Amino acid sequence: MNTSLLAAGEAAHDASPAAGPPPRQRPARTRRGDALVGYLFIAPQLLGVLAFVIVPVALAAYYSVSEWNIFTGQLTFVGGDNYAELFQDPQLPSVLGATAIFLLGVVVLNITLGLLLAVLLNRRFRGSVLFRTLFFSPVVVSVVAWTLVWGFLLQGNGGVNGLLSLVGVDGPNWLQQGGTAMASVIVTQVIRSVGVNMVLFLSALQGVPPELREAARVDGASNRTIFLRITLPLISPTLLLTAIITVVGALQAFAQVAVLTEGGPGLSTTVLVYYVFQQAFEFNDIGYGSTLALMLLTFVLVLTLIQWQLRRKWVFYEA
Repeated sequence: MNTSLLAAGEAAHDASPAAGPPPRQRPARTRRGDALVGYLFIAPQLLGVLAFVIVPVALAAYYSVSEWNIFTGQLTFVGGDNYAELFQDPQLPSVLGATAIFLLGVVVLNITLGLLLAVLLNRRFRGSVLFRTLFFSPVVVSVVAWTLVWGFLLQGNGGVNGLLSLVGVDGPNWLQQGGTAMASVIVTQVIRSVGVNMVLFLSALQGVPPELREAARVDGASNRTIFLRITLPLISPTLLLTAIITVVGALQAFAQVAVLTEGGPGLSTTVLVYYVFQQAFEFNDIGYGSTLALMLLTFVLVLTLIQWQLRRKWVFYEA
């Protein structure tokens, strides 16, 4: 008898959805009102993108095929002359080389140090909150103020060489030699921005289930194996995000170069974004500067797309 009752109940349960009334459609006026509310919510963002992204890019593309004399206000169409100048500019290879060195140094050091700090600070010990605050605090400091302070510290008689002299080391004038100038700019950028990656990695590490590490440890896995085979794959989405953010930030770094070295000595620290500024606003060549700006935009888009396509190899849930 119980079996028959259960069977009858299941049959009634299975038949109940079909027997119910069909769902009512919302009135067209209500749907239009909801759509209007949605458009109003995204309108500020769309206006911001239009005013600060689409319009400037369109103007840069327009100026790149023109020659603008800012003193007379005359704008002359020159076609592809500015693009042809890219292949004739003798300084551009040095600028692209400095950009590549700066990009590689910032990305490698920033991601490596950010991950290392996150692993160290993910443990509970006295003062961990203080250390997290100290490493993140440069992020909220004005980039110009931060760079000015480092400019004084890295001078020949600055604080860095003063500390080195205490241990008997005669330090160079860091900002007046090509190799040390680039290293100084890279380290200044990394120290200021590594806190962002540290916080992102720390959040990702705290989201890794501890049961997985404990199970691997019971099976005899070493800490190195656990990190490489379990922890690192699980935080791969954050690794992809930090890589994209760091690459874009490195290609847009301007104040560090402008304040510390002004692109010198020579062209050793003249990265592409600073070269755009020089051509457009120091040499008043708006057309060629706009062409270089479009080149920089292309580099950012290409590198971002490459990293996004590589997510299938980096991100565990995309495999």
